[in-house]
Amino acid sequence: MFDLKITHCTLPDGRADMDIGIEQGRITALQPNLAGAAERTIDAALQLVSPPFVDAHFHLDATLSYGLPRINQSGTLLEGIALWGELKPLLTQEALIERALTYCDWAVAKGLLAIRTHVDVSDPRLLAVEALLEVRERVKPYIDLQLVAFPQDGLLRAPRGVDNLTRALDRGVDVVGGIPHFERTVAEGAESIRILCALAAERGLRVDMHCDESDDPLSRHIETLAYHTQRLGLQGRVTGSHLTSMHSMDNYYASKLIPLMAEAEVSAIANPLINITLQGRHDTYPKRRGMTRVPELLAAGVNVAFGQDCVMDPWYSLGSGDMLEVAHMGLHVAQMTSQTAMRDCFDAVTTRAARILGLEGYGIAIGARADMVVLQAQNPVDAIRLRANRLAVIRNGKVIAESLPNVSTLSLPGRPAEVRFQR
Repeated sequence: MFDLKITHCTLPDGRADMDIGIEQGRITALQPNLAGAAERTIDAALQLVSPPFVDAHFHLDATLSYGLPRINQSGTLLEGIALWGELKPLLTQEALIERALTYCDWAVAKGLLAIRTHVDVSDPRLLAVEALLEVRERVKPYIDLQLVAFPQDGLLRAPRGVDNLTRALDRGVDVVGGIPHFERTVAEGAESIRILCALAAERGLRVDMHCDESDDPLSRHIETLAYHTQRLGLQGRVTGSHLTSMHSMDNYYASKLIPLMAEAEVSAIANPLINITLQGRHDTYPKRRGMTRVPELLAAGVNVAFGQDCVMDPWYSLGSGDMLEVAHMGLHVAQMTSQTAMRDCFDAVTTRAARILGLEGYGIAIGARADMVVLQAQNPVDAIRLRANRLAVIRNGKVIAESLPNVSTLSLPGRPAEVRFQR
């Protein structure tokens, strides 16, 4: 007997009317007309069943802090950084934990079951690190939470930057982070990359750096990151996040850079909601979008994911934890409107993001972990179009969140007696 069976599923790869059998937290059967009883059966009614959403880039230590200690009046990146500097001395571990747990509740309701979050290590107290280490343990039954040691104030620019980051890794933070474009000089930015990649190689860790989050076309630290990735044998373990300067680079240089990233197996993360609101602020018209070159990176074989980045914090007053909203914005900003490209946007918040995090057993396949979302949509493009309702969220073979189908009924003069539509 199965613990759970989901029948009449449509899968992201297009297979339809499939049944999924689950035992002891794993998918043990995947075929049409699956025989055998189950303790519980969910009829998907040909709706889309997807692996859970994955947020490859977030800041859980800052989330839901909007308005503390004041509002970012300009809405700019630099005022956000300054505001975070004002807020840090006022933070308490208890408030940080409570906000993070609240956001994790939001995430589960949206089918978001894996998050890579950057945690600021510039505060020598490592208060945010201790808070998120506790949150990671508390949410482990329902969310894979991966922590990045992020020197927000600069590894070399901030006092004790290297020591703070090393202590954070010693306490169990998972990934080495950085922000080379925020160092005092280009040379110090490059040196920070060398130090951080060497540290990751020594400890066998992954790397994820805020890199070239700038409108400056000469901000080219991603090239240095790709170089040290190859030099130290870190291929497949390194990610450059944001990469917004690539939007402003001349095409000749980009045509050299992108193959270097592909050769080094460096992944990229774009953050559509934040990149298009924070970048291009010095422009009049035309205004640059700011988001990195997603279609060109994908075409070259670079793995690209999308991140939420911020929700109701010093940098962004909006957001809800809905990765379909992120995919929807990325699709529009990058003009990824071919059938293949739209599906790439769905993959950017599912399978491609999971690859960056190195998630074990992710996907809808026999032997995979039984983590999945039943979406009120016919296919991945439909899911993005509708920001589809999550009918059921399943973790380790157990339903942990459910919603009723979202349908409206209209009665209008001159129209059929009843018009039903999904929204």
